[in-house]
Amino acid sequence: MKIAVTYEDGEIFQHFGHTEKFKIYDVTDNRISGEEVVDTNGSGHGALAGFLMQQGVEILICGGIGGGAQMALAEAGIRLYGGVSGKADDAVNALLNGKLGYNASVRCDHHGHREGGHNCGEHSCGNHGCH
Repeated sequence: MKIAVTYEDGEIFQHFGHTEKFKIYDVTDNRISGEEVVDTNGSGHGALAGFLMQQGVEILICGGIGGGAQMALAEAGIRLYGGVSGKADDAVNALLNGKLGYNASVRCDHHGHREGGHNCGEHSCGNHGCH
């Protein structure tokens, strides 16, 4: 099984559609057997589901994610665990141990909303539906 995490500097990147890297974990017998950081090569939003499918990913852990991307992942057969923050490695280990806290109804619906260049999830301004 392969698990992907939106990734930046060891942390879960908080805006799926703008992620530049994924950390992809190979899992065998419920243990991490390999890991690799891959560059998305400029793919964004809708193309990322196809990118993950080509990598053989079955599960995605991320922060904020829009409804269109959620549908694309579902169509690709990729299970989503959204609304997660913190260290990428910790999140994957928590998932494997059945202890991952996530938000099944996570939404990021403010595409184009970029006050001061912030990314979804960097703060709790309350002005958007990120979490």
